[in-house]
Amino acid sequence: MSILPLEQEIEYPTSDGQPMAEGPEHMQVMFDLVDGLKSRYAGVANVWVGGNFFFYYEKGNPKARVAPDVLLAKGVTQRQRSRYLLWEEKPPSLVVEVTSRKTRRKDEEVKKPLYEQVGVEEYVLFDPLGEYLRPSLQGFRRSWGGYQPIPLEADGSLVSRTTDLRFKREGQRLRMVDILTGEPILWPEEEKAARQAAEARLLVLEARLAEETAARLAAEARAAEAEARTAAAKRAYGKFAS
Repeated sequence: MSILPLEQEIEYPTSDGQPMAEGPEHMQVMFDLVDGLKSRYAGVANVWVGGNFFFYYEKGNPKARVAPDVLLAKGVTQRQRSRYLLWEEKPPSLVVEVTSRKTRRKDEEVKKPLYEQVGVEEYVLFDPLGEYLRPSLQGFRRSWGGYQPIPLEADGSLVSRTTDLRFKREGQRLRMVDILTGEPILWPEEEKAARQAAEARLLVLEARLAEETAARLAAEARAAEAEARTAAAKRAYGKFAS
């Protein structure tokens, strides 16, 4: 008679020691998306963003797992997670896989039907090197119980309803744009440059204010000195006249 292990005895590993991405271009896209989405939803309590971690979809079976490149889940607590257990959370709203010729079969034949089955709302594939995917940016959305292709815009971009973001290829990277404001989600280096530029403008403003304050104080000191001389002259004249 076999005895099933207690639930607390089942381990769900957080890593398998495999590399995060196929190459630097793929890793760059992953970092861009995870960083950008985390920044966008930083103040939203019920949205969680993660990347390249284990997603377990069958309770009690540690082998039933995949590692999404980018995952966004709505309706869950925003807290630190080392793994995503489907039976404790909600199905993810969005998964993005940065695909390649090497991962093609897994991304299309394993992950796609799995995400569809477990209830992932939108599934996006991006091939930064253009190795096989034509067009290199494609997506699928749940409709009538299954995945249907997301129509691309005239410029080849893809609109995500779950995030209100437009995904658009720029070189070998993927840009996200807020469809409501038209504002791009800055990449980490752009964010750093914008922050440095803002800090430089603040320093210039502070220096200008300091100069204006010094000039005002000097003018006030000159005015006070002139007033004191005038008062002294009047007193001297009064004594002389008397």
